[in-house]
Amino acid sequence: MDTAAKLQLLASDMTLEPAEEVSPVGARPTWAASSDSPSDASSPNTPGPCGHTPAQWNDLSRDQKTFAPIHMAAMPGGKKLPMLKTLLTTACERDCFYCPFRAGRSQMRRATLRPDEMAQTFADLNRAGVAQGIFLSSGIIGGGVRTQDKLIDSIEILRRKHRFAGYVHLKLMPGAEKDQVFRAMQLADRVSVNLEAPNAGRLPALAPHKIFFDELLQRMQWVDEIRRTRPPEQGWKGRWPSLVTQFVVGAAGESDLEILSTTEYLTKQLRLARAYFSAFKPVAHTPLENRPAESPRREHRLYQSSFLLRDYGFDLEDMPFSQAGNLPLDVDPKLAWANANLSEAPVEVNRADRRALLRVPGIGPKTAEAILAARRRGALRNLRDLRAVGALAARAAPFVLLDGRRPAQQLGLL
Repeated sequence: MDTAAKLQLLASDMTLEPAEEVSPVGARPTWAASSDSPSDASSPNTPGPCGHTPAQWNDLSRDQKTFAPIHMAAMPGGKKLPMLKTLLTTACERDCFYCPFRAGRSQMRRATLRPDEMAQTFADLNRAGVAQGIFLSSGIIGGGVRTQDKLIDSIEILRRKHRFAGYVHLKLMPGAEKDQVFRAMQLADRVSVNLEAPNAGRLPALAPHKIFFDELLQRMQWVDEIRRTRPPEQGWKGRWPSLVTQFVVGAAGESDLEILSTTEYLTKQLRLARAYFSAFKPVAHTPLENRPAESPRREHRLYQSSFLLRDYGFDLEDMPFSQAGNLPLDVDPKLAWANANLSEAPVEVNRADRRALLRVPGIGPKTAEAILAARRRGALRNLRDLRAVGALAARAAPFVLLDGRRPAQQLGLL
């Protein structure tokens, strides 16, 4: 199997690993043609995708040409860039019940790239203008420590030999050693640990041989410790990477309260940049193949709630959980809270502080700051004024006062 075919196989199931997608719910890769000539090649002999020059690509048949699975990634500040998401190997000695790469799944085709192959392949794609960032994970072979070494080696070669200075998201393997975590943090812009389940009680239903604290959570605590105790100059480009995690939703009987309790702890105590939620989908020839798929709407409500906890000043007690600890699927959690708390006690936009403004549907962090700035120039008196500062005015209208009055809700006539 040549390198291009291996790459396609390695990246074929990476939708199971949401990371930086512009739209994480149901995100799918774009199979971007990497068989075109490099856009920035200075000569016909400049190597392009997978080591070929443009002239060599012209000599290849259509079946021989490569396509790279590219995911559009959203960076802080709104910038978007095409990112290659892939594994070093689809071989794995672990037996996670939901995973297509699990040990013993004979129907799974396996492929492996050496660290130098992975670095060269991505460098070619980057030079061709196909990919500007990389997310690199791996199945586990020979233990987490050995696998982590290979991941680190791949990025070291990419950084040093190929002089790649762009975006790298590097996975931390279960059982990785503290020195490996530190080295990964010196090479990457973002690191992540897949908790998969919200606590030690739920993890065995997904990954019976993973240890929640000793193999997973402790690595996240090490990341936070390193960021707190070591100078950022030791990190990549003089700063430490952000930290994220992922939960598999709906396969272990967990409640939304359990997931968000862990998310809140990670966000407030370990400075988690964000949590990713992956609605369970059954995979053939795995122990959970007959379990029903989880609703993508549940995944979406968890994302909304996690942003409320991270960016809007909400606490777990504010979430509209049912007695079973789950969020309603038919209404977003911020609107549910507002219906229960603001319908009869609307927020006076011209006097409220930032925290109170963020409780209003249709007002986000940027809009709250814009309202505070606009108030210094004069009062906001109608929905047109509210819309002018970026609010979703019709959504906010039932829950606000403007100069002591409930606004007329005929926005379409303004």
